[in-house]
Amino acid sequence: MKIISLAYLGVTTLLSSLITITSVVAQTLAPEIPKPEVAATTSSPRRNDSDQLIILPVGVNLGKQNVIPSTLVRGFEDGSQAINFEKWLIPLDDVIKGLKLDVKPLEDGQLEVRSPGLVTRINPEELPTDPELGLVIPVKTIQTLLGVPTEFDMIEYAIRFNPPWLNMRPKGRRTPEIPVVLEGLSEIDAPAFSISAIRQRVNISGRGGGSSSVSNSTNYSGEFTTVGTLLGGSWFLRTRQPDLTDTGTFRLQEAQYFRQTDAADFVLGSQPTFWRSQGTGQYWGATTIQRWGFTPPSSRGGFNPSQRLQANDIRRRVTGEAEPGTLVQLTQGFNDVVVDEILVDSSGVYRFENVITGRGGSNTYRVFLYPDGQLTAEPEIREAKFSTLPGQLTKGASALVVSTGLSRESSQNGNFFGEFIDVRGGIAYRLGVTEDLTLGMGVVYDESVLGLGELFYQPAGFPLKVKVSALLGTEDEEIDYDASINFQPSPKLSFNFNSDSLAQRFRVNWQVFRGLTLRASGNTREEALAAGMSISHTSQDFSLSASADIDTNNNLRWSLRSNLGSLILSHRGNEITTNSELIYYLSDSSASKGHSLLLGYETRDSNNRDDHLARLAWRYRSQQQFSDGRYLWDLDFAYGFGSRGNGLIASASSAVIPGLVLRLRYQEISTTSDGSTFRIELSPNINVQSGISAADTRFDRLRSRGGLLIQPFFDNNGNGKRDTGEEIYLEEPDLLLLLNNKSITSFRPDIRNNGIFVKLDPDTYRLDLDPAGYPIDWKPEESAYAVEVVPGSYTPVTVPMVLSYTFAGVVTDAAGEAVEGAKVEAVPVDSGKSIFSITNGAGVFYLEGLQQGKYNLLINGESAQPNQIEIKPDSEPFQELNLSILLSP
Repeated sequence: MKIISLAYLGVTTLLSSLITITSVVAQTLAPEIPKPEVAATTSSPRRNDSDQLIILPVGVNLGKQNVIPSTLVRGFEDGSQAINFEKWLIPLDDVIKGLKLDVKPLEDGQLEVRSPGLVTRINPEELPTDPELGLVIPVKTIQTLLGVPTEFDMIEYAIRFNPPWLNMRPKGRRTPEIPVVLEGLSEIDAPAFSISAIRQRVNISGRGGGSSSVSNSTNYSGEFTTVGTLLGGSWFLRTRQPDLTDTGTFRLQEAQYFRQTDAADFVLGSQPTFWRSQGTGQYWGATTIQRWGFTPPSSRGGFNPSQRLQANDIRRRVTGEAEPGTLVQLTQGFNDVVVDEILVDSSGVYRFENVITGRGGSNTYRVFLYPDGQLTAEPEIREAKFSTLPGQLTKGASALVVSTGLSRESSQNGNFFGEFIDVRGGIAYRLGVTEDLTLGMGVVYDESVLGLGELFYQPAGFPLKVKVSALLGTEDEEIDYDASINFQPSPKLSFNFNSDSLAQRFRVNWQVFRGLTLRASGNTREEALAAGMSISHTSQDFSLSASADIDTNNNLRWSLRSNLGSLILSHRGNEITTNSELIYYLSDSSASKGHSLLLGYETRDSNNRDDHLARLAWRYRSQQQFSDGRYLWDLDFAYGFGSRGNGLIASASSAVIPGLVLRLRYQEISTTSDGSTFRIELSPNINVQSGISAADTRFDRLRSRGGLLIQPFFDNNGNGKRDTGEEIYLEEPDLLLLLNNKSITSFRPDIRNNGIFVKLDPDTYRLDLDPAGYPIDWKPEESAYAVEVVPGSYTPVTVPMVLSYTFAGVVTDAAGEAVEGAKVEAVPVDSGKSIFSITNGAGVFYLEGLQQGKYNLLINGESAQPNQIEIKPDSEPFQELNLSILLSP
């Protein structure tokens, strides 16, 4: 280190001497210049003749950092200061390098120059050309056009750039997603058919005693539900069971097959109509939707034609005017992440196309305008907010829906399937005519031939939404319509109007200030006008919210909720009933969990009778809560005192038994009866694919979604199949698994003993196994898969992890000397991939990733000594093995 330091010092001294000699020679050749009275590092007004500028070797510094040790510029200095510094000429390439600028040639011949604090354009034709230096830029232009203060340091003999963005923290920018590549990967298909989940709900309810004339009775009812996969879609069945003791009362409530893609849907069976139904009964039929230019939002549950005809995102345009040379940035969200930017040209107009809004994008954008491209200047900020109108499409996007089927009436004669009667159907087309207007039209047959018309209108830059749907030619009325208008001139004021064949309704909301909202509404069907208000206040330990409404029919509704530490007061009421509760939480944890005491009081004024009931209760909710909102334990025991007597009120629910939802309720007294009632609900939920689980009972979601069941396991015998006793590896899945180039944790996996469950929308996904999560000495046979997900089931993905063996040692020659740079290769005797290693300076090699079997050993393509190894199930994962090169015969 000392020698290196001395050498560095010598080179530095030599360079300083050369610069000094060059400076002296330059001064000798130049005319004699009188010394100024005051030294300065900026330009001097005493020499204006640019012909006196000469070639000087100087350094270039960016702030205090030297970025160019030496380059040539055209300038002049008198030994104490720079002369006419603003006229000095610096090669353009050196300015670009010195300021670390990104330069992009444009079609019009200009250069777009970018830095962390500057975006501007330079016309090379407007820059001077020096016969010796080439294309140059004057210092004055650097200071005015680029906005970079520049000076000459005589001591360091270097030009110093001091850009204002030197220590500026840049704005966050939207990170482009890594493309998901599926080509060449092993494909795992979803099952063609599966029964994924089964649920049988049983309700037992009864009543007895009391003064009521209703006799004692016990009812047994239920509902059977099942869901699965069929040919890339989901199938769903629901059977209503009004009386479990009589199978003749069972009725098929719903049966649906639903296959969905981004471009098209197909549904068969029971379903809603895409028009306002005119007939009676449930609609059963076949429907297809074809989409062009848009994708629908993710579905939750069964087929909904209104939702499947909506766009997940709407492409908008943001335009405006600004001075030429202004840098305009479009930012998204509250963190102002830069989505796009543009430098305004001579037209004075900026335009951002295809700005994504709606569910799939953001409705909150802002436009930042930086004069002269200076990002360090104070920008002008303009709002660019959007709202989403369901049903509106991007300009040019369209959809076609065709449906035909029958009406089904519930049978009273014991027919399980019901009776199919009237033919119904229709066809409709919806088109995004402009960015603001979407129109739809079609023909429907529902008891008669009807014309269908739709209009969705949301003008850009104006807070108005209009939605109209109408059927023309109905028998009872000439037109059956539904129209809604929303006008929101400010975030604090909104007007809503709705009209259909039955009534007209309006509602006005005005947030006077934070914590106070006034509202008014009206309804022609009820022939009433209403007015109300809401107040709210929140502080560190206290919160209050209250509302009240009254209409011209003397109907009054009110509510209040207040929270003070562990104490919660709630009260609500109307012209008939009131209900008040005071809750004190005994636990220190979340207010909705743990132990609590409750004091309640309710009243009821109906049928010329005034009833009341007070109750004192103890409530317990366990800390563990499942994803569907259920608690492991939820207990509530109370005793009531009221106008109809005294008695016990108790309820309990539990999910402690896997796959079984149990709810109990017993009540001896209420404000409506002095008789006892009870209700027992049993709901066994069987996930056929994954075994019984208590995690989620929302089977309806499988109708439109699927998922993955990932099972990495230790393949002890190497047969590629999971055998009895082979353990599933569930440690650190966030390190092991990547889904579409993202950590598996971003998809909220459900980790159980039998695998990792991930709920996903239908698509094909890339599943990678990251070496960072491999168990020690184990690795997967394949590290990436292309996995298909279809609605109705989880696609099983079994990942065999095989034991990985390593051999390490030293390669020596015939003289026993270590051999450097030798290629050591292990070639499988039967079949498989060869493993090789290059020896280091000490002759050491590492053969890693070997599997069970026999391998021939080669050194530089020739047999080694020993020439073969065999790895058995009982072999050690790491072994030492020294090799020698065989002598040639």
